[in-house]
Amino acid sequence: MDTAKIIRDLSVLPITQQKEIADYIEFLKKRYKKTALSRTSRPRKQKLSTESFIGIWQNRKDMKDSVSWVRNTRLTEWSG
Repeated sequence: MDTAKIIRDLSVLPITQQKEIADYIEFLKKRYKKTALSRTSRPRKQKLSTESFIGIWQNRKDMKDSVSWVRNTRLTEWSG
């Protein structure tokens, strides 16, 4: 794309058409803003070890035996 040629072509147009082109450019920028952002600003993947939920049950005494904890929780929550 020859940007200089586009600018030269634009500059020879009457001011009314220049404003129309400027409006069209703004329309295109808004229309494709989402597409451009999704390509350029993807969130970076973090290591699982840096996630805030890692280790939240680390010091819980009731979780030492997780199988028993699940069994007891099911008995108390699911039995009517």
